[in-house]
Amino acid sequence: MVVVNRGDNPPRSSPPSGGPLSSNAPPTRTASQVGLRKPYGSNPPPRTPPHWQRTTEGGIDSVAIPRLELLIEREAGEPAGRLVVFDSDLCRIGAHPGNDLTIEDPQVSRFHCRLTRTDNGWRIADAGALNGTYVGGVRVRDADLPLPECRIQMGDSIVRVRELGSATDAEVPVWPSFGALYGSSVVMRRLFALLDRVARSDSNVLIEGESGTGKELVATEIVQRGLRADRPFVIVDCSAISPSLIASELFGHVRGAFTGADRDRVGAFEASDGGTLFLDEIGELPLDLQPMLLRAIEAREIRRIGETHARKVDVRLIAATNRKLEREVNHGRFREDLYFRLSVVTVRVPPLRERLDDVPLLVEVLLESMKALDKASLFTPEVLEDIQRYDWPGNVRELKNYVERAVVLDRAAPTSSRSNESWLPPVAGSVREPNLDVPFTAAKDEVVADFERRYLTALLRWAGGNISRAARRAGMDRMYLHRLMQRHDMRSASFKGDGNSDPPPSSRIPPPPSSRIPPSRS
Repeated sequence: MVVVNRGDNPPRSSPPSGGPLSSNAPPTRTASQVGLRKPYGSNPPPRTPPHWQRTTEGGIDSVAIPRLELLIEREAGEPAGRLVVFDSDLCRIGAHPGNDLTIEDPQVSRFHCRLTRTDNGWRIADAGALNGTYVGGVRVRDADLPLPECRIQMGDSIVRVRELGSATDAEVPVWPSFGALYGSSVVMRRLFALLDRVARSDSNVLIEGESGTGKELVATEIVQRGLRADRPFVIVDCSAISPSLIASELFGHVRGAFTGADRDRVGAFEASDGGTLFLDEIGELPLDLQPMLLRAIEAREIRRIGETHARKVDVRLIAATNRKLEREVNHGRFREDLYFRLSVVTVRVPPLRERLDDVPLLVEVLLESMKALDKASLFTPEVLEDIQRYDWPGNVRELKNYVERAVVLDRAAPTSSRSNESWLPPVAGSVREPNLDVPFTAAKDEVVADFERRYLTALLRWAGGNISRAARRAGMDRMYLHRLMQRHDMRSASFKGDGNSDPPPSSRIPPPPSSRIPPSRS
């Protein structure tokens, strides 16, 4: 889906080089005209200064950078003894030379695993390695490293990891926000520092982050502070376009190129000429179209579908994904050369569970964006303490839904009631009386949403996370089931291995809400 203007923005005054804009070209907008989807606030905060300045007010904070010592004890079955010391936030390990630590072992995947520094220490994440990643003899996919010392086994190689003391300090700003992004935790302030540097460059950027973390906001803030801030900014959602149409959306087509092409059409690359093209969910791009995108990035030229001559374009590319592209490369679902073209600079947006200290600030910002600061009394210290213990798998988007629900229902439910167990069918006669202070539509929507969550939870538990099996049991289309799961921030992987041929009574699929609502009395 190519995002159109989100406001009454004037069209471009001049067409891009290579041909005039047709009447059905993707609408463009400058970064200053972007109407943001703002889960963090409705009014843009004051602009952050482009460079930090050490001031008496304490505009800069020093953070110690812990170091990791990586000793390759065995490589491809042979003693090695190679020693490397890292003092960055991310260390990628694999057989490809583009990794931070290269292991020359045929049993090690190109991108085998990565070590990431968080506020609570170091984490290791397997990148879909074919032979697995083992820590202390236990296979892991995503886990905390048991430091100060441990051993990682990959294929026929062993790497000893040891935590060293800090040798240097990093300067991070003390900004509580970066445009529409908010956070006072160290991990967010480090992100703000990185974004400030990235915005001043013209390099391609790959933004990684889970669903609901605000990747589009990050891209928009980069553009608004960049050299192309007053040039076109076009957003393409690769997951929302049919594979048969995505080439036309990106590169355009000429009249008669295919059935239904009744006129020339400008693609997203031409529409963003001189500006920035944001490819959201780039991991969904079909494999057969990736060479065309790679050619456009390398040669800075595109060719419309059905056309023989190339058109030069000058575009800065920002891509985002909630997938692990290294895993996709390992499994042959994403081109390695395209991955490196996109990830000149990689920005990782942390999930909310890694910055729970920011929850009170986000709640305040969300209430302000909803013009509901008078409801701040709902979020007592006890409630704030409770929601800071919740993992928020849906990240800031889920927190926004929680705050909005609390405002509508005039009640901030504890997060313990948000667990899967709370979505099970209630005992007969336990339906709470309707709150007449809540408008009918809002109250009904809440009942329906509660039913959908409980139904999907029981259904996916029964199916063991198998979407096709769950859709057959529920008698619904698979794509509709996917949309329902996205609406409620549910992932099939969370239910893997839970399948049962006959679910126990405690997890049976609940009846529709209409059968549980007491009849109205005339």
